[in-house]
Amino acid sequence: MSRIASDNEEYDKYLIISKDKELIIEDAGDNEFIFSCDETEFKEFWEEYFDLKTDYDAVDKMIDPGDEFLIRCADFGKGLRIIRQDPFEMLITFIISQRKNIPAIKACVEALCVACNKPLAAMNDKQGIRFAFPKAEDIMSLSDDELKACSLGYRVPYVKEAARMVTKGEIDLEALKSASDDDLLSELLRIHGVGIKVASCVMLFGYHRLEAFPVDVWIQRVLERHYPKGFPYESYKGYSGILQQYLFYYIRETSRKK
Repeated sequence: MSRIASDNEEYDKYLIISKDKELIIEDAGDNEFIFSCDETEFKEFWEEYFDLKTDYDAVDKMIDPGDEFLIRCADFGKGLRIIRQDPFEMLITFIISQRKNIPAIKACVEALCVACNKPLAAMNDKQGIRFAFPKAEDIMSLSDDELKACSLGYRVPYVKEAARMVTKGEIDLEALKSASDDDLLSELLRIHGVGIKVASCVMLFGYHRLEAFPVDVWIQRVLERHYPKGFPYESYKGYSGILQQYLFYYIRETSRKK
């Protein structure tokens, strides 16, 4: 999701690209938003993408009343959604994300999309040409030097190996949608350069496995400060990933403000 120029400076405007589709969302004020798609496309694609059918209020009500910190995080992140993204896009993006901050990750992904040269749309506006996220075979067509030019650094062989395994059918990301959480995790960990953290992120954002609980430096900090005896995963079985995002969003945003 990228923030873009808006005709009305009071309200935000965002561009979202997923697969071969793009969507512009404009904040109309009073908690109302304008979507650039028609109702049919919204129902057939974007409603699921934004996970609008999951009852997040029910998850919030599961939170232990005695866990004041988690309640505060959930209130702070009210409206947050675990969007349903493409598994291959998540796999490559989270491989790239290792030891990079969010602006650097966005720059790398954009450079990779441009390098693979798959224009999504050419618009006569400030956004210019938009590029779809490349397929595995598109990435395989790039040389090491071309991938290095995307600022991938030491991640080049990891990205190429993931693309190769998908292209050769050594890992079937589509078939894994029906795998158990344990089997999905095991398969993702077979990919060179994919550890527990990256695999957990792919499970959560690429497969909507809400049990996944990725632990990065932000979450590790939360666990050490607020859950020294361990996070109560069992109390939130099946929804720990949503709570993880509340924790992540709260600690990251409040730390930035400080």
